Amino acid sequence: MSGRGGGLWGVARGRPGTPREVLGAPHPLLSAMAEPVDPTAPEIVAAAADLLATLRRKTSTTGLAAPQIGLSWRLIAFDTRLHPRSRSWAGELVLANPRLARASHWDPGREGCASITGLTADVPRATRITVRGHLPGTGEPVTIEADALEARCIQHQLDHLDGLLFLDRVSGALSLHRRLHSCDS
Repeated sequence: MSGRGGGLWGVARGRPGTPREVLGAPHPLLSAMAEPVDPTAPEIVAAAADLLATLRRKTSTTGLAAPQIGLSWRLIAFDTRLHPRSRSWAGELVLANPRLARASHWDPGREGCASITGLTADVPRATRITVRGHLPGTGEPVTIEADALEARCIQHQLDHLDGLLFLDRVSGALSLHRRLHSCDS
């Protein structure tokens, strides 16, 4: 699967999921390492559907990780298609056990987080990445090539799986900004 074009992961079409509350910092799950999962396990498929339902409800958010909805599992959901700074679009996806395989062209950019309201920051991230993971439900391996905002979003979610917040990547107080509008990623 390429990072261009779009497509839903199969489980989402048949399972609407239940939106969950997004945890706010300093909740301890947000600073803990998430556990690998069996992408075919029924509880993981249900969690993936809930993660996607929560992302769909948070219309100004481009991605979420399972720890943000109270699950210490290696699952991320993302969909950057409606963001004005998006160039690549892999689709509305949930990945199990995602890992960064390649990263290049580092650049600072503004980020926000559904778990930290009212703040954004300038965070250095790779603008071109390759990420590998598995689709919940089928366990099918997936490779995503992403750039620009989608690459930033995916890296942000991967950090959540490792117990990191975007504030952990800020070089100093001058990199912090009050959130002014919903287009801050």
